[in-house]
Amino acid sequence: MYCPFCQAEDTKVVDSRIFADGSQIRRRRKCDVCNARFTTFEVADLALPKIIKNDGKRQEFNGSKLKKGMLRALEKRPLSAEKTDALFSKILSDIRVLGEREIHSEKIGEIMMNALKDVDQVAYVRFASVYRDFQDISDFSDEIKSLSKEDKKKSKKEIMHEIFLKRAID
Repeated sequence: MYCPFCQAEDTKVVDSRIFADGSQIRRRRKCDVCNARFTTFEVADLALPKIIKNDGKRQEFNGSKLKKGMLRALEKRPLSAEKTDALFSKILSDIRVLGEREIHSEKIGEIMMNALKDVDQVAYVRFASVYRDFQDISDFSDEIKSLSKEDKKKSKKEIMHEIFLKRAID
């Protein structure tokens, strides 16, 4: 690893720790030439699938576009930056787990909505309103009613599991 300060070709790893949800390694490094210290993050470079748009065109996966949509739905919601990053990592993981080389954009939208639904129902409704192109207030009302019905159907065990998952993200 090059030193970002003096461009020396070799640096020493002083400390390594697992970071975020275990998908990154945080490394503290020290340059032998200028003695500067800096932090690097190591992540596996896993290929994400190409996206098949509604019009049939294919494009490269754009994580920043996906995250922008997620952040817009979560805007002004009580979710910390760490929880937001963990949620985004979960969404990317769910996409990778599919093991597909190409995936329809609708599937990615569904993955995003399911993840948001588990973390913040207001953010879920916001995202769903844009994704499903709600036309009037009745569309919002129908979606909120379906959320209420889902909550009533959940068993006590499922609710405890969700609480556990939310705390794990904390």
